[in-house]
Amino acid sequence: MNSRTRIKLCGLSRPEEVAAAVDAGADAIGVVFYPPSPRHLAPADAGRLLAFLPPYVATVGLFVNATLDEVKAAVAAAPISLLQFHGDETPEQCAAIAQAVRRPFMRALRVRPDTQAADLLEFDRTYRASGPLFSGLLLDTWSDAYGGTGKVFDWSLIPADIAHQAALSGGLNVQNVTDAVRRVRPYAVDVSSGIESSKGVKDIALMRAFVAAVRAADSQ
Repeated sequence: MNSRTRIKLCGLSRPEEVAAAVDAGADAIGVVFYPPSPRHLAPADAGRLLAFLPPYVATVGLFVNATLDEVKAAVAAAPISLLQFHGDETPEQCAAIAQAVRRPFMRALRVRPDTQAADLLEFDRTYRASGPLFSGLLLDTWSDAYGGTGKVFDWSLIPADIAHQAALSGGLNVQNVTDAVRRVRPYAVDVSSGIESSKGVKDIALMRAFVAAVRAADSQ
């Protein structure tokens, strides 16, 4: 069992948010390269935002149906250590882009109401077969639109074989993340809207409280 749940705070866009995330003990910082998102950053802006991160804090770039040139531009301008694909990318497309920019990748799976545990296992197998740069799944809630929904899905669908190496997302917040970690025991949790005071604006107090709530679950 994972003794310490890794924490990714996603959609950061301001220097004070990044500083607070590091101070709170986040393992990873996520930046969004999807233009329709209120959290979107241009590559140059992401580069400036992440330029002064200390070592051992991972930097994750979120992409939705991005072209290879768009991903290359982001990686060239910002110190992105991990790609996160949230669109309709096939295993082959993800692997080809990851190989071209020499970065590992995660694949977001939006879990539908009718999704079965077997579907999750098959999705994981398919992406693992795409090559060695696949790092794992991020399990999110289904929506017709891309990006987060702010809603949870049925965590009981997640097989234990996947949970211990996947990131759990979808509607997580200070109030429910302790229970989520206790029940699912994921490798990591990923939050964005659940730590915001308004759309796209992070609340530093909520960021700290979220990290504390995860650590409370780890101690139980």
